[in-house]
Order: sequence, then structure tokens, then C-alpha cells
Amino acid sequence: MDNKKAEFPMRINKYLAGKGISTRKGVDKLVEQGKVFINGRKAVLGDKVLETDKVEVTQKVNKGQYHYFAYYKPRQIITHSAQRGEKEIKNISGISGLFPIGRLDKDSEGLIILTNDGRITERLLSPDKEHEKEYQIKTANNIKPLFISKAKTGIDIGDFITKPAEVFQKDIKNFNIILKEGKKHQIRRMTDAYGIAIESLKRIRIMNIVIGNLKPNEHREIVGEELETFLKSLGL
Repeated sequence: MDNKKAEFPMRINKYLAGKGISTRKGVDKLVEQGKVFINGRKAVLGDKVLETDKVEVTQKVNKGQYHYFAYYKPRQIITHSAQRGEKEIKNISGISGLFPIGRLDKDSEGLIILTNDGRITERLLSPDKEHEKEYQIKTANNIKPLFISKAKTGIDIGDFITKPAEVFQKDIKNFNIILKEGKKHQIRRMTDAYGIAIESLKRIRIMNIVIGNLKPNEHREIVGEELETFLKSLGL
């Protein structure tokens, strides 16, 4: 958003949505949760800001306590370790004190778990654990039937053969795939092996954690029975 051309005063949700913090609805949720401040004052729904106002969004976690969030990583955002000119999750999420478990490449989007619990990293990402991750794929060209059948048994992508995956084809350009491993660029390498170009790739589930109605750059805390099931499956 170009503030020089924008009209002020401006509603806080429109202002922060234009900054890429979240959608307007997402900003409203942050305001309701007391995480938006205008000139040091906690914002309320309907607040308007001037171009000269200092607007801050903060979501700090209490040290000594474990927290877990389901976060929707947008496309063109780096999971972590961004290079010059790039943005990563910590730059836009409005959450501090947490780190992502695993990663999604820059051109992919969808579910990432953010936490301050280092215990779950190895338990979730270790190849021998075989935890399910589900992805929604849209292709640029038609899906070849041979790809679907081979993905269910294993595809040779050069340096390894993929483990059998569950594949659900929706139509000639859309399918879901459930993996129990996570090699670098695995799905893209699998489709490349059969001349299939990916238009969009979205992770929608990690184990029992689903992306649900989250929009890009939105998040929700994982709590209650959902968290208990998740941690139990990890042996915690």
C-alpha cells in the first residue's frame, strides 16, 4: 500500500491489511485479542489511524511455556533464513518467540506449525516417523494416469525412490497427495519426472492439524483436544 496516495484517517484493519499483516478480518481478530497498538494504546475495533501514527502488532509468548500455532504461509514468503530482498514468516506473521517446524519452498503455500517447543522437531521431521502430510495440487497441464499409479507405489526421482503415497485425483488438473516423508522439493520432483508442471501447491494438513479456514498470513493457536492428540502422536 502506498501511504502517500492513501486517504487518512484510515480504519486500522484496512491499514494493516495493506501492510500485508493479515486480511481485514484477520486484523480484526488481532485487535480483539489485544495485539494491536496505536501510539502505545491498545487498539479497539473501528479505530482509525493517521499517516503519522505509530502502529504496532505484537504477539509475544510467555517464556517457560510451550505454544503451538497453525500458520498459513503465503506464496513468495520464505519459511526462514531469507536472503536479501526476501521476506520470511517472522517478518510478517506478527508472532514473536516461535520458530517454524520444517519448511515450505518459496513458491508453495499452506500449513506450517510454529512453536517454541524444540522437542517436537525431530519427532515430527525424522524420516522414520512417517507422519502424514497432505497437499493440494493444481497442475498447469493434464495429469498423466501413469503418474497417479506410480506415485502410489514409488517414483524414481534420481537419488531415491519415493515411498508409496496416497493420491486422490479430483479432475484432470487437480489432485491431493498424502506423504509420509519430506524430501526437498519432493512433490515437484515427482511431477517433473512425468512432465507435469505444478501451478499451485498447498499443504493442508500435518498429522491431525488442518489448515481449515485460515487465509494467507493468518494463524490460530493449537489447543485442547487437537493439541493433546498431536502431542500424543509424537510421543509427548
